[in-house]
Formats: sequence, structure tokens, C-alpha cells
Amino acid sequence: MRSLCVLAGAIGVALVMSSGAFAQVPPDPNNPNEAVPDAMNPTPYGAPIALEDAKKVAAAAVAETVKRNWSGMCIAVVGPTGDLVYFEKHDNCQYASISISQHKARTAARYRRPTVVFERLVGKGAFFAYLPTLDDVIASRGGNPIVVGGKIIGAIGVSGGTGSQDDTISQAGLTALK
Repeated sequence: MRSLCVLAGAIGVALVMSSGAFAQVPPDPNNPNEAVPDAMNPTPYGAPIALEDAKKVAAAAVAETVKRNWSGMCIAVVGPTGDLVYFEKHDNCQYASISISQHKARTAARYRRPTVVFERLVGKGAFFAYLPTLDDVIASRGGNPIVVGGKIIGAIGVSGGTGSQDDTISQAGLTALK
């Protein structure tokens, strides 16, 4: 009886091993993620943004909200690691926007790209469905890296309006250090 069980087990293992169960998945030519680029040229990180510069970025963003008569915005400025350096919030800001603005800034800094990139890629369909599984990603416009001298020194994140309003204010903040 024991030898029969061993024989059955061996046959079962042989069947599983010989099947396509362990074969690699063939590449999908329709998937843009299958392309392997020849080179990588990410924007390098620089020294963290100074507090005074972070305040200038936030002040430029606030000035744009005043110019457009938009209230209820939260503005976060982070260093290149995504850690908060400076934060400003309007009195009328919704509570959710406090953390969302910080999350947008953190994502833009850590992933070295504007958050609108994630938003647009998620909208392209199933090949980009993995993006929300990446650690600490927010796929909503309004987060932008702060680049000075060709290096990322931090990022700004804005929340409180529509996505387009958030991004407009965020972009205005970037002009402070140019």
C-alpha cells in the first residue's frame, strides 16, 4: 500500500512538472510595459529644500489662489524623501485635503514625476492597473517635483479644489524658485 501511495505521488509530481504550470508567460506585444528601454536617465536628487525656499514656494501658490479667488486649499511642501518641510492651509479647507496634499507632494518627490502622470496612466486601462498597488502612490493631479539646478530638491502638493485647480496652484508654486 505504501509503495502504491509513493508511486501515485511520483506520478502526480511528474504530471504537474511536465505541464505548462511553470512556463513563463509570453510577452504581450500590445502591452507598453513590455518594452525594455536602452537607458535610464532619472532626474537626480539634490540637497533637501530649505525652509525659507519651501515658504517661498507655498507663498507663490497662495498668491495664485488669491489671484483666482479660490479658497479651501491645502499646500504641502516636502523634501526629496517626501517628508514634510512646510504646510499651509486655508481656513475653509476640507479635512481630507490636509493629508491628500501631503500625499501628492510625497508621491511627486519619491517617484520623481508629477502625480498627473499616474492619473493619466491609470486612465489608459488594464496594462496600468498595477499602479495603485505601488507603495504610497496617489494618482491625482496636483503634486509636482521641485527641480532646481537639474536636481529634485522636494515637491509641492495641493488639494482642496478640482484636480485641475490643484495642479494650477501647484504649478504656480514651482515658479517661486525659477
